[in-house]
This record gives sequence, structure tokens and C-alpha cells, in this order.
Amino acid sequence: MSLKPLYILVLTGMLLGGNSGTAGAASCANAARQVAASPGGDLLSALPAPDDPNMCLVTVIVPASDGTPPRKITRRVPAS
Repeated sequence: MSLKPLYILVLTGMLLGGNSGTAGAASCANAARQVAASPGGDLLSALPAPDDPNMCLVTVIVPASDGTPPRKITRRVPAS
């Protein structure tokens, strides 16, 4: 997993005021790192959940090993 998307996520969160009552960009970045590592995929996005300030929505692209197209997995995880 490349760190570039994580840096972009943190900068975007800072610009949008991600620490004002919702899970901060840094906490979603940490959650995203853990989710992306588990299935061996690449991070697509990590955003604070709109309905719960303590949760993040993390989307990962997981490459297929049998020739089928890659899968997009979105998980709702606690901000860390």
C-alpha cells in the first residue's frame, strides 16, 4: 500500500476541518492502514462516517488472483 493516499487523506481532512466533532483524518488514516493490510488491497478512500463521529468508512480495492476483476470492499470500522 502506498502512503501517498494517506497523506492526501490527512491533508484533505485538515482543510475541511475534519477534527470538528467527527473522527479526524488521522484517526481514519490509521483505521484505513489496518483495513488495507488485512485483505492485501490498495486504499481507495477513508472517510469519517456521516452518521457516527467515532466510525470511518474505508474502501479498499482487492486484486483477484483467478483472473476476475478486482473487488471493491467498503468496511465500517472504529476510528483509531
